[in-house]
Amino acid sequence: MVYWLVSLPLLKGRRDHTWELLQEKTSYGQQLSSNAKLEVPELRVGTIDTLLQHSDDLAKMMIGTEVIVSKIRRTITDIAGPGALATLKVENLPVESYLTRFRWDEPKFPLRRPVKETLEKITEIMAHLEDDLKVKVSEYNTVKGQISAALRKAGGSLAVRDISAVVKPQQVVDSENLATLFVVVSKYGVKEWESCYEKLCDFVVPRSSEHVTEDQDYVLMSVVLFRRVVDDFKTAARVRGFQVKEYVPPASEAAEVPPTELSLNQLKAEGQAKQSALEAWARTAYGEAFGCYMHMSVIRLFVESILRYGLPPQFQAAVVRPLPKMEARLRTALAANFGTDVAYWKDDGNTAAGALGSEIDQYPYVSLSVHTD
Repeated sequence: MVYWLVSLPLLKGRRDHTWELLQEKTSYGQQLSSNAKLEVPELRVGTIDTLLQHSDDLAKMMIGTEVIVSKIRRTITDIAGPGALATLKVENLPVESYLTRFRWDEPKFPLRRPVKETLEKITEIMAHLEDDLKVKVSEYNTVKGQISAALRKAGGSLAVRDISAVVKPQQVVDSENLATLFVVVSKYGVKEWESCYEKLCDFVVPRSSEHVTEDQDYVLMSVVLFRRVVDDFKTAARVRGFQVKEYVPPASEAAEVPPTELSLNQLKAEGQAKQSALEAWARTAYGEAFGCYMHMSVIRLFVESILRYGLPPQFQAAVVRPLPKMEARLRTALAANFGTDVAYWKDDGNTAAGALGSEIDQYPYVSLSVHTD
């Protein structure tokens, strides 16, 4: 949803008259928008040169701030779905209520400070949030990647699966001198395996090979041999195209959950914990980021209003929510009733306003767009 922060010149020098006219022309009779007064404090902006510099800086800073807010918002939707946006809050208020009831946060951004210092603080907060977001999303994605790899490993073919989940303890001969190896053999190579495994190296126990399990493409076979020839057997098996799989016995024979499944369950639990923590952090971070974004927008609205209308500050600010499909008619009504130098600001394709392309320069009054989705 989009909202417009607008600054309108005072008609007859009165705020109340300007507000009533706005309501009359856009809300009461025409049903073009819903409006709320926006309290803009008087800020310490300095000289005209400083104002112009702030105007240039704010145009760039707003883009970076919007990007960070969008990243946090996208993180929330990726985790919790688009419906989660309706539950987001800023300073314990729904986003729409925060916009329409905006109050300057004096404790966080004291008005006695110059605008430059306030903008530096906002930029510092946003940079810190972006850094934290990168770290937390990276940690979450790492666990997600590990879970995906574990799922592929657990659900893939015998060539890639961890065989600990399919080998039973009674199928393993493990003594001081003897060891059991497990070999993945193509279904088309079973006869070759049975005819050659005893000859791959010395000290292989005759007729010790057993069928353990199979899938669509492979058969898992076991073989018993002396420990001292294990490496020789692995090398010879690899030459013949057989894959010797590592078997990791469970920590306890009484373990009810196979090691692979246990590891996967642990990863899933860790992933769920990371997801919950990331969502909780992102919700809090969104409130802080959007609050900074709104304060920066108000600063820009004030700066551009002074540049447009002059000193002392003589304007009425408002939060305007265009009703569906009424944006064009609303712009026309605002320009007709509150526009300044309409002939200059009308964009016929050749004017300065059309060439600049900035929202600030598109309309004969000050207007900024704030997106909440």
